[in-house]
Amino acid sequence: MYKVQDDKCIFLWGFKIAFGGQRSTGFGVIYDNLNAAKKSLAKHLLIREGLAEKKNNLSRKARKERKNKVKKVRGGKKVEVKQGKASKKK
Repeated sequence: MYKVQDDKCIFLWGFKIAFGGQRSTGFGVIYDNLNAAKKSLAKHLLIREGLAEKKNNLSRKARKERKNKVKKVRGGKKVEVKQGKASKKK
């Protein structure tokens, strides 16, 4: 239907099936090149297609625990706690 040089320039997402099958609806976009896609497409879609790297962040719970631990210490030890280098209390 559409003439595309590279199949990686086609992005599909958000499909929903109708009850009983036979019809699906979803979203799709076709870009001229991959650079145009990287500029305007959402980051999670680029990660799913393998065009971007996912940040390796801490889990939500770990971030909150670290935040609360930082609030309990004072001075230069805050930096150690933020970096995860704090020594445990004995």
